[in-house]
Amino acid sequence: MFEQTFKNIDDILHKDAGCGSELDYVEQTSWVLFLKYLDDLEKDKATAAELTGKTYANIIDPEYQWSTWAATKDEHGKMDHHNAKTGDDLTDFVNVHLFNYLKKFKTSAESPDTIEYKIGEIFSELKNRIQSGYNLREVINRIDELRFRTHAEKHEMSHLYEDKIKNMGNAGRNGGEYYTPRPLIKTIVKVVAPEIGQKIYDGAVGSAGFLVEAYDFLRSSKNLTTTDIETLQKKTFYGKEKKSLAYIIGTMNMILHGVEAPNIIHTNTLAENLSDIQEKDRYDIILANPPFGGKERAEVQQNFPIKTGETASLFLQHFIKILKAGGRAGVVIKNTFLSNTDNASVSLRKLLLESCSLHTVLDLPGGTFTGAGVKTVVLFFEKGAATRKTWFYQLNLDRNLGKTNSLNEKDLADFVLLQKTQAESENSWTIDIKDIDQKTFDLSAKNPNKKEEAALRQPQEILEEMNRLDSESADILKSILELI
Repeated sequence: MFEQTFKNIDDILHKDAGCGSELDYVEQTSWVLFLKYLDDLEKDKATAAELTGKTYANIIDPEYQWSTWAATKDEHGKMDHHNAKTGDDLTDFVNVHLFNYLKKFKTSAESPDTIEYKIGEIFSELKNRIQSGYNLREVINRIDELRFRTHAEKHEMSHLYEDKIKNMGNAGRNGGEYYTPRPLIKTIVKVVAPEIGQKIYDGAVGSAGFLVEAYDFLRSSKNLTTTDIETLQKKTFYGKEKKSLAYIIGTMNMILHGVEAPNIIHTNTLAENLSDIQEKDRYDIILANPPFGGKERAEVQQNFPIKTGETASLFLQHFIKILKAGGRAGVVIKNTFLSNTDNASVSLRKLLLESCSLHTVLDLPGGTFTGAGVKTVVLFFEKGAATRKTWFYQLNLDRNLGKTNSLNEKDLADFVLLQKTQAESENSWTIDIKDIDQKTFDLSAKNPNKKEEAALRQPQEILEEMNRLDSESADILKSILELI
């Protein structure tokens, strides 16, 4: 039901003059979906309060509630088309009244860790791009058919919302910026293995895929107590995001997955001076895929001891600094980080190896990130003791990855299994850090266990082999004829 509804909405938005790309489709579907979800959430809370003899005070005032402006019903519970706003009346209400009302929650909320504050933030950043009030009415009607009351319904909806974000991430100009393949994220979370009570951080949060998967991992890790649930809601997930759309999508993604007031801040992580980070600012777990290929201005580089314009290298310095002693991290980075010879790369590898135990490197094949033609590795490290040994795993697949043939969890199952004991195999090996070049700290992933494929033969060799086989066949045929 959800899948078909999303397809129908995309068809509606495709013909609207205000929506020109997959990014617009996701953004506009998101705010309408969010308000419907919020309405169902309020109904659930009101029902729960009633069962315990309490009263629930709605967040949204009556005139701005979904059932008033979006889904006006008649006495039989059917859409009241006669009284429901549409056309210019609908767009005027949404643009002039609704959005301005919702923006005010940012200043009126008690604190930033409330859903009221997040509502205010979201609608301060967004605007309605659907120009036709008739198209907007169609979108609203489609979304009103959806229910978010049961756990199964919420799970299906959040899963399909992730698919929409994936499509946005594959829309071309944004490459892997918004979307890291979900099987890879799940694998990274499994290996890092966060625990309830630990603070989890992504400084390049994007669509919040890492935080969402960590939430699902922890929620299913044991039978949760009331304290556990409160901890997951308010004291576990933290993120920062520079870009407005990614920040909004990430915040809504967390809320739609069940974290009501995610601690995600709209800011440039790299604008923070590393020397200002104190113990109270640090995190137990870091899960991230910082943007690669970006370039930062000179004034941003001044915040870091190792000066470089490469965004991912600055993020890695940030992660090392902001990780608690004993904290664990899983970070995606370009594979050239392992071998680049520039001074910044050499210094950064030295910093990582001396301040952390880089215990595992997962070497991923090309095509893992659809739309981004770079090879990547995942660095798994623990802050504290210096690195002594590093276990490498090279993911070798018998197919090329792409949009229609993406990475799956089965592809990574062998890695997850072997990583537990760091066993050697055809695809895995261990290096002793004292054996690498102590000037360059080159960590190139050179697999000593991979069987060498036979070299391609020259055309002359192939022709000679064909002639030899033809000659042998002729001799055999002659022998057979002589026997007859």
